[in-house]
Amino acid sequence: MTLITSDFGFTSTAEEVTAGIDLRGKKAIVTGASSGIGIETARVLAMRGADVTLAVRNLAAGTGIAEDIRSTTGSTTVRAAELDVSDLWSVREFVSKWTGPLDLLINNAGVMATPEERTAEGFELQFATNYLGHFALAVGLRPALAAAGGARVVTVSSSGHLLSPVVFDDINFRFRQYDPLAAYGQSKTAAVLFGVAASSRWAADGITVNSVMPGAISTGLQKHTGGLKTPPEGRKSIEQGAATTLFVATSPLLEGIGGRYFEDNNEAVTVYDGNGWLSGVAFYALDPVNADRLWETALPLITAS
Repeated sequence: MTLITSDFGFTSTAEEVTAGIDLRGKKAIVTGASSGIGIETARVLAMRGADVTLAVRNLAAGTGIAEDIRSTTGSTTVRAAELDVSDLWSVREFVSKWTGPLDLLINNAGVMATPEERTAEGFELQFATNYLGHFALAVGLRPALAAAGGARVVTVSSSGHLLSPVVFDDINFRFRQYDPLAAYGQSKTAAVLFGVAASSRWAADGITVNSVMPGAISTGLQKHTGGLKTPPEGRKSIEQGAATTLFVATSPLLEGIGGRYFEDNNEAVTVYDGNGWLSGVAFYALDPVNADRLWETALPLITAS
């Protein structure tokens, strides 16, 4: 399999990777669009003409951000809607209110290295937020994605997935000691595996699903880790951090391509030995057997809860 490469790289910005892309007539959803790279992702989508829904936990904050985006881009098709991806009831409510086709689903919301906590349904919080809720959202919106023809789903993962595979026998840390970074790594591996499984299952609908590593960006995401630990030369701005998401969501190079993982606006190489929290995509995160097992594990969880 040939890796997809582009002329963009580490320093490219969201506006640069979407230059010349016309998204007029396209509908997009961005989860977690009330902070960090989510705001920039939504702003640039609106700038390029998309009809954008900011799916946010705090509706008041999201409404204010939507107003700011409208005023700075001139777009009249930006709005906020309430969604908490850690709450499957909230996901179902959001899906039930969606009408019409959906061209772009950006699974951007996330948490990192949180203290041990379970959702109302009993799921470990990071797994529920970073993977399970977005899985339920995409499954629920599949008819809308299929209706669009050529829809794309982009899930924000992390190089943190290199810290842990999905531990199928104890996903919710019922038996093993809870480790915030291991739980984070597992949830981000799950996000990559979703793209592998969904792309094979939904290809006939013209839906592609990929995952991205946005880079090290100083945002509220690091509030439980004492701030960003990456050296300054390895950090990205918000504008650079949103670039890979938008590259994968809009580039003609990705037409019909799914089940892959991108960093710095290029497809990542597969790594087979642990390298801590550096670069590349772990072999276990692209394994179709793991992807199928996770899908079959998760599907009853979102339908029974």
